[in-house]
Amino acid sequence: MRLMPLLFVLPLFFFQARAQTTPVPPPAPPAAAAAADAPGAAPGATAHASPKPHRMTWEQRFAEANVTHDGHLTLQQAEAGYPTIARHFHEIDADKKGYVTEEDISNWHKQLHATHHAHQGQPSQSRSAMKQ
Repeated sequence: MRLMPLLFVLPLFFFQARAQTTPVPPPAPPAAAAAADAPGAAPGATAHASPKPHRMTWEQRFAEANVTHDGHLTLQQAEAGYPTIARHFHEIDADKKGYVTEEDISNWHKQLHATHHAHQGQPSQSRSAMKQ
């Protein structure tokens, strides 16, 4: 009868001791980091299993491209760090100052949205209008 509790407790010690001696493999690096660290890998290469990267706002992109941190983004700074603004730089810099500010870009965005909504409200050319 005294042997009965010992038979129940003995397997617990065995499994506990076995769990402690089992080697734990080191954690694998994330797929994105492994792909980026691989020799010959393309910059920014990521695997499909990696989480979706955070998209930067235009204000964050502006701040990153504005390396002088003076609030003025020149064409050279835009070409190096904010290609979208560089493509539309002369359109955004309506005052021809040689730089754009966050306010200039905000006004340009508003103008784009207004133009887009104005075109959506107008009916497209119908086939009958095109025949005339």
